[in-house]
Parts: sequence; structure tokens; C-alpha cells
Amino acid sequence: MTLPPDYFEDVYAAREDPWDFASSPYEAAKYARTLAALPRTRYRRALEVGCSIGVLTGQLAERTEWMVATDVNRQALKRSRARNAGAANIQFIQGALPDRLPVGPFDLIVLSEVLYYLSVADLDVALDAVLARLEPGGTLLLVHWTPPVHDYPQTGDAVHEAALRRVGSGLRWLHGERQGDAEQGYRLDLLERTA
Repeated sequence: MTLPPDYFEDVYAAREDPWDFASSPYEAAKYARTLAALPRTRYRRALEVGCSIGVLTGQLAERTEWMVATDVNRQALKRSRARNAGAANIQFIQGALPDRLPVGPFDLIVLSEVLYYLSVADLDVALDAVLARLEPGGTLLLVHWTPPVHDYPQTGDAVHEAALRRVGSGLRWLHGERQGDAEQGYRLDLLERTA
């Protein structure tokens, strides 16, 4: 079962920064690796799905002409807007995977710490929707925590493997890496949309 919006209402009501995105050295290192993995220095139109409080959003916006940042949770979007108030090139939209995504095309789509909230069936629909919005030659970057979380329907490894099964059918794999360990680690996969 995909996690419902109420799950995130409770999470954001409990803490201003539920996953310590703004203060964690682990998160800072992960964001640095995420940005370093991007094959281009500049993108025209980017989409970040699940922007949360906007820490990565601001960093991605520095590399894009225009960026759309979405989140299912209204409080998260409010915090992200406030954090990135000085960036005129970010549009914030409330939306959720798998079926409420902004219209493309995008030359960069970032799915960071978001796909494991989906059921297997919803993940397939979400990946179809993402690929439909990614222009040929566009970059798809996936980054997910790999240790299991009892609340989440899937693991980071499971969602990355689902995306990698599409290689050869609209996607080309460019790069992958693992950082950290079984206690605190993540997986990063970089893909490109083929014609």
C-alpha cells in the first residue's frame, strides 16, 4: 500500500525538519554527491518530486534555468518556499506520485527519497508518468536510503531495481553508486532518456 497523505501530515506536524535535512552531515554529503553525479553543469527545466523542506531544492535551482518542486504535503511546501524565498526560478506545486505530476517536458527529473513510499503497482505507474515527462537525452537521477524502514512499502534497492528494469526500454543507465553502510547508507543511479 502506498503511504497516504495523512502519514506526512503527522510527520511534518511533529517536527520542522523531520529527517534533519538541514543539519545532518550525512544529508549534506548525500546532497554533494547528488549534485556531483549530474552530467551537465546546467539544465533548462528540472522537476524535483518530493521536495520536502527544500534543502536540495535550492541547490538544484542553482543549476537550472527553471525548476518545478512538488510535494504531497502543504506544510513541507510552505517550508520549502520560505527556505528558497530568494530563488525566482522555482515554482512550487502540491502534487503526488503516481498521478499528480506537472506537465513536462523536463531535461532533469530528480527522485530523491520518495519512491519507496509507493506500492509496487503505484511505482510502475509513477515511473511511466516520470518517463513520459522526461525529454529524450534528459537526465533521471534516483537517490534513496537503502536500510529497510518498517513504515515504508518498499526499500531503496527495490525501487532502484524497478527503474533499472526499464533500461533498454526508454532509458540508458549511466552511473550508479552506494554510499554509507547497512545502518546509514544510500544508493544513487543516474539514467538518461533515450529517443
